[in-house]
Amino acid sequence: MVNIPSPPLKGAKALIIGVANQHSIAYGCAKAFHEIGADIALTYLNDKARPHVEPVAEELEASIFLPLDVSEEGMLESVFDEIKARWGKLDILVHSIAFAPREDLQGGLLDCSSKGFCKAMDVSCHSFIRMAGLAAPLMNEGGTLFAMSYHGANKVVPNYNVMGPVKAALESTCRYLAYELGPQGIRVHAISPGPLKTRAASGLKDFDLLLNEAVERAPVGELVDIMDVGFHCAFLATPYGRRVTGGVVYVDGGVNIMA
Repeated sequence: MVNIPSPPLKGAKALIIGVANQHSIAYGCAKAFHEIGADIALTYLNDKARPHVEPVAEELEASIFLPLDVSEEGMLESVFDEIKARWGKLDILVHSIAFAPREDLQGGLLDCSSKGFCKAMDVSCHSFIRMAGLAAPLMNEGGTLFAMSYHGANKVVPNYNVMGPVKAALESTCRYLAYELGPQGIRVHAISPGPLKTRAASGLKDFDLLLNEAVERAPVGELVDIMDVGFHCAFLATPYGRRVTGGVVYVDGGVNIMA
């Protein structure tokens, strides 16, 4: 038998990186974790983003609320130093950030610059490796790491462009981290939601067409929302998901199974 607290994440410490507002996937995760007992830490990108994220931090009673731009040297380390000082441990980490320069994102892959590709890979993929390296020493009793992917990592999605190869790298990263961190009781999941109306998605050309197509193709006949994603992550972070790791978990209403 597994000793499962009530609520299932009571006392768990969760760091969620990537909340932009109340429409973010990361917000759905944070809200779901909070609802089943976790203590929440949130980050915001910069001073411009803070007014949009601060109400979320207040709503979810986040005890840690810090700025974080992973491309700025030392900021990521400062966040984990604060986690260690305030909590002394970490149980859950959500990486829900991605970026590519607009000119590289909206052009085809052939037109993507070397600088733009490297920037997209660093923020969207390698930052997860850096976070995992900082989180693992704080997960003395095991833990769960999440990274957000998309179906365009495995199949060609028109207009997804450079983010397809970058997300493919992220999914592979999750597999290798699951292998390396498994002996420490740390599980790693690549979560692949269906298309959602988020601020990040607005940068994709013809995104509304992608939403409409997803509704038509989904076996359940409707789009998923951020809470569908959040509650599935919450399940995986509880002892109920203790033997699941390393895979790509689709939360997309079944769109990924369709030809």
